Parts: sequence; structure tokens; C-alpha cells
Amino acid sequence: MSIAQNISEIKSKIDINKVKLVAVTKNHSVPAMVEAIAAGITAVGENRVQEMMAKHPEIQAAGKLVEWHLIGHLQTNKVRQAVPLADLIHSVDSEHLAVEIDKTAGKCNKRQDILLQVNVADEDSKFGVELGQALPLAKQISQLAHIRLCGLMTIAPYADDPETLRPVFRELHTLFGELKALNLANTDIKWLSMGMTNDYQVAVEEGANLVRIGTGIFGSRKY
Repeated sequence: MSIAQNISEIKSKIDINKVKLVAVTKNHSVPAMVEAIAAGITAVGENRVQEMMAKHPEIQAAGKLVEWHLIGHLQTNKVRQAVPLADLIHSVDSEHLAVEIDKTAGKCNKRQDILLQVNVADEDSKFGVELGQALPLAKQISQLAHIRLCGLMTIAPYADDPETLRPVFRELHTLFGELKALNLANTDIKWLSMGMTNDYQVAVEEGANLVRIGTGIFGSRKY
């Protein structure tokens, strides 16, 4: 199927009025991105700052308006490049990183929207704050004037049967409710980013309102 057909198929399985679809464009070409945007994609997600920097001016030159989400791990030495371009950073997992983002955002006269990445399944291979440390970290981050905490993100373990991931998504949804109830300063808790190509339908059923889909839109990555 074409990119447009893939997008239509995904939209038929979720309530697009309630769930934001982010097209994950890592290692996919600018023409493919333009095709996706023409088919209704309003947000793209990049894993690497360098790739975002390379593609951003090309998409702008093509006359396409789209949100840019940084969904991959962000190193502190890349913050200066990321903040001017990213509408939403999904992968904040430490106070140190948040402080660097706050400093850079201040210099850019910007309030940077972020999500806390939570390692719900406690996988050694994945980044993210531990489940029990997420709310204390949120309280620390809420004291930073140039950051707006907008919710939570997780990357679930890969599973042949996505049904087995329901407890992971459910735990983050519970934490999302607890975070929202704190009513912290400098926050607008509205995004629960969980679910990818293999498991997005289960994630949405468990409360996700932002899903990150690459392969399901563009096909396999071309490395």
C-alpha cells in the first residue's frame, strides 16, 4: 500500500479526533515525509537531532507546516541544537537534562514543551526514569521557568502478542492521572505518548492519546 493508504488504515483504527498520530521519520526521505504530510500527517518524530537538523529546512523549503517531535534519547551536548527546532521533546529522563533544556530555552526566549520518559518495564536496554522516581522528577522540573511539562512517554518492550503489554500501558496511564492531579506549576499535563506500529491499538485502548508510528506508515527503514 502507499503511504497515504497506510495512514488512512491507521486512522480507521483510532479516533483521530482524540489521538495525535506522529509519523516517525527516522531514516526515511524528505519526499516520503512530504507525501505523508500531504496525506494528513501534522506531526513528525525524529530519533536523532542531526537528522532533524538536516530535514527541517528541506521540509520548510517545501512549504510544509508540521510539528517536530524529538522522540529519541537526547544527550545534553545536543540540547542547543534540539531546542530551537523541537515543538515537543518526548525523552526527558533526568533533572540534569531538564536543566540544560531550561537554560537553552531561556536563551531562545522559548518555553520548551517536554514529556517525561518513563521506563515502566525497567528494561536495561531502554532509557527513562524509573516508575517510582517519575513524580519526584516531575516536581523538580516544574520549578524550571522555561520548560512546560506536558505529560509522559514510554517505549514498551517488543512483544509478539501486544495484548501482553496492557499492564505496561495501564501503569503509565495510572501515573499520568497521578501527575495530572498534582496540578504542578509550569505544567500542562495533556499527552500520554505510548504505542508504536506493533502495539498502538492496545496502547490507545489503555489511554494513549499520542502514538508514534513509523513502519506502519513508511514501511521498513532504509538504512
